[in-house]
Amino acid sequence: MSEILVGTCSWTDRALMASGWYPRGRKDAEGRLRHYADNFPVVEVDSTYYALPQSRTCRLWAERTPDGFRFDVKAFSLLTGHPTRQTALPPELRGRPLGPELLDSVWQHFRDALEPLRAADRLGTLLFQFPPWFTPGARAENALKECARRTAGWPVAVEFRHPDWWDERHGSRTTALLSELDLSAVAVDTAQGLPHSMPPTAPVTSPRHAVIRFHGRSEAWGTGSKEDKFRHAYTEAELTQWLPRIRSMAERADEVHVLFNNCCGDAAVRAAERMDRLVGGAAVHR
Repeated sequence: MSEILVGTCSWTDRALMASGWYPRGRKDAEGRLRHYADNFPVVEVDSTYYALPQSRTCRLWAERTPDGFRFDVKAFSLLTGHPTRQTALPPELRGRPLGPELLDSVWQHFRDALEPLRAADRLGTLLFQFPPWFTPGARAENALKECARRTAGWPVAVEFRHPDWWDERHGSRTTALLSELDLSAVAVDTAQGLPHSMPPTAPVTSPRHAVIRFHGRSEAWGTGSKEDKFRHAYTEAELTQWLPRIRSMAERADEVHVLFNNCCGDAAVRAAERMDRLVGGAAVHR
C-alpha cells in the first residue's frame, strides 16, 4: 500500500509566519512545528541547504512530531556544487581549503547530524537539488555516482534544474542512471515556455520514494527575486492536472511526497491543503 503525503517546503518561512497561519500561542519554535505537524504529514527542511544541521536540532524535530511524520532534508549547498560561504561552515571547518579532506568532513557532519531523524524513523529523503549549470555528461554522472556512494543506505532524491536532463536525447539515460543508483527523480511543476523551464516529467526511479515539488508558475522563476520567483497561488484546476501523475507514481513507489515551494505568504500551505483534499489523503493499493 502506497501513501501520498502532502506538505510544504518550509514551516519557518518568514512570509508564512507573518501570514497569520500560525495561531496565537503557537508561534515559538516548538509551537510552530507542532502546529504544522497537526496539519501535514511531511515537510521539507530548507535551512540545511544554507548551513549544516546540528544533531541537537534534529533530535528536537523528532521529539516534536508524531510517529509517521517525515522530514525531507535539503542537502547542504557545498554537497551539490553551489557556491558556499565560509560562514556557512561549522567554526572548526572554516578556513580550510576546498578539497577532498574538507568534503569528507562536511559529508560526515551532515550524516551524523541527521542520524537522530533516521533513528526516530522521521527521515523521508535527502534532497539533492543540483544547480542549473549541472548538465548531462560524464562529469555530472560521476558526481551522481559519488553522491550515491556517500549516501549508501540513505533515501535520496535528485532534482535537476537544467532541462536537458529530461529532453528526448537524455531522458531515457537519466531515468536509467537514477534507477541504477536507486536515487529518486524529483518531478517539478514550474512555469512553462521559458528557456530554463523544467518539463513536468514524473518518472519513478526508486521503489522507496517519489517526490514532486511545486515551485509555482511565476515567469520570474530562475531569474527574479525570491518573492517574484515564488509568487503564485495554485488554482484547483492547476492542481487537478497533476492527479493522474501522482496516482501513477503512487502505484510504483511506497511513498509519494507532494511538496509546495510557492512560499509567498500562506500560498504554499493553502495549496497543500487543497491538494490534500484532492488526493483524499488516499493510500493506493499496489
